[in-house]
Amino acid sequence: MSAALIRHVLRRPGALAGSLFLLVLILVAVFADALPIDPLGQDLIASLEPPSAAHWFGVDELGRDIMARVVYGARTSLFTAAGAVLIAGAVGVPIGLVAGFFGGWRDALLMRFVDVLLALPGILFAMAMIAVLGRSQAAALVAVGVTGIPSFARVTRAQVLSLRKRDFVAAVEAFGGTATYSMFRTVLPNAWSPILVQVVVLSSVAILLEAALSFLGVGIPPPTPSWGEMLRTGKAYLHDAPHYAVLPGLVLTLTILSLDAIGRALAGALEQRQDVSVGLGASGGRP
Repeated sequence: MSAALIRHVLRRPGALAGSLFLLVLILVAVFADALPIDPLGQDLIASLEPPSAAHWFGVDELGRDIMARVVYGARTSLFTAAGAVLIAGAVGVPIGLVAGFFGGWRDALLMRFVDVLLALPGILFAMAMIAVLGRSQAAALVAVGVTGIPSFARVTRAQVLSLRKRDFVAAVEAFGGTATYSMFRTVLPNAWSPILVQVVVLSSVAILLEAALSFLGVGIPPPTPSWGEMLRTGKAYLHDAPHYAVLPGLVLTLTILSLDAIGRALAGALEQRQDVSVGLGASGGRP
């Protein structure tokens, strides 16, 4: 991502606020071990205490500090999102690239596979995979990642189809460029813009899906901190200790909203840049 594009995105107040929130969240999650907090430490005497100077987010039913568990839960969610995006992109982008570039039977075969994945409800497919693989962070990561493959494949294919017949691709092939060279050195670098937006979009979807799986009791097993698990357990104490579910839910909501704001700003910036490029091309390069 170029510096000009970053500046354009950060000019939007929502994207700027979301970026700052995510930056703080990532730093806290990465350096959580250096903080004086323990997500597993118990103080049964302080069970379900409301937020205080000692426990900013209060205490859960087992006497564990909720803020500590939210911080370590952020590590779980961000790691799951990063792994899911990596899996989905590593599989979906090559599928879309090959399907869009070659077309024909390759396109038909690969996109039918994508359609099968797309036809399966994401949450049910993830639950089925976890039932086979067992409850673990790795299983949740793989399950969420596989559900994101169709989106990367379809976005990449659409972009490649629009680039495949461009003059610069034809020029590369005319000068002896192989299909592999054209795909990976000419087409793919020019198709990264919508793929980058999809990375942000899928990150929010992955975090939400991981939380949903934990909320349903089939995600990452306790005692590993998870936002969804805290919501599932905290709903039983909404009347006596509303902070238990509300505060982790608030952090989850702010994370999703931040990613959404960044994704929208990024998509708008890329669309504006594309419109400018098209306008310059139509006028022969004269503004």
